[in-house]
Amino acid sequence: MKKIFPILLCITYCYTAFAQKATDSGATRTIFAYGGGFNKEFMQYVIRLTKKQNPKVCFLPTAMGDNANVILAWYATCEDLVMRPYIQRTYVASYTEKKSFEENLLSMDAIVVGGGNTLNMMAIWKAQGIDTVLRKAYNKGIILAGGSAGSLCWFQGGTTDSRPKELSIVKGLGFIQTSHCPHYHSEPLRKPLYFENILKGKLSPGYAIDDKAGIVFENEKYVRSVAADDKSNTYYVSVIDGKIDEKLLPVGEILK
Repeated sequence: MKKIFPILLCITYCYTAFAQKATDSGATRTIFAYGGGFNKEFMQYVIRLTKKQNPKVCFLPTAMGDNANVILAWYATCEDLVMRPYIQRTYVASYTEKKSFEENLLSMDAIVVGGGNTLNMMAIWKAQGIDTVLRKAYNKGIILAGGSAGSLCWFQGGTTDSRPKELSIVKGLGFIQTSHCPHYHSEPLRKPLYFENILKGKLSPGYAIDDKAGIVFENEKYVRSVAADDKSNTYYVSVIDGKIDEKLLPVGEILK
C-alpha cells in the first residue's frame, strides 16, 4: 500500500498538469457575443480584438445552412474592411475540400458565427467534430464572435426559435458557464420567457443582449459592454430573494 500511494499521487499530478496545459496555453481566451446579426461596426470591433493587421477572419454560416445570400451579405459587410474574409461551409464533400475543418479554423485570427437555427447548428457541429475544433481555437486565443445563434452557442444555453410552435431551451458549447438571451428587446417573447426559465431553475443566471449591443469576455470573465448606438444595452439577469434582478451593464464604448 505504501508503494501504491506515491504512484497514484504521481499519476494524479501528471494528469492535472496535462489538463492544465491543454486548457491554458498562456493565450487570452476571448469571446465577443452580440445580440443580433453581424454588421460593419461589429466586424470592425472583431478586427480590433485580434490586435493584428489584416487579420484572417472566418465566417461560419452553419445555422443558415450555408445559405448563399447570407454568405454574400458577409462578403459585402467586410468588403472595405482591413481583413481577409474566409468562409467555412459545413455542407461539403471530400472531393472538393482539401483541408479539414481543424486545419482551416485553427489557421484563423477570428471566427464569426452567424445567426439562424441554433439547434441544427449544434447538431451538425457535434457530428462533424467542429465543437471540439472550436474549443481548440478558443484555448489557442483565436477570437470567437457572433450574434443570435452565433452568440447563444458560446454559453451553457438559452431559448431558441429552432423548433416549431414556440421558443424552447437549447444547450450551447458552455465556454461561458452562464445562460444567455439574444434579441433581448427586439423580440417581445424573449425577455419574459428568460425571466421565467431563470426563476424556475431551467436556466442559470446569465447575460441578456440587445440586437445592437455586445459583450466581451476574457478567460470566461465579463470584461466590457459595447454598442452600435446609444439605445442598445446589455444586462446580467439573476435571482435575488426569489425575484428576478435585471442589472444594467454600462456600455463602455459606442462603436462607429
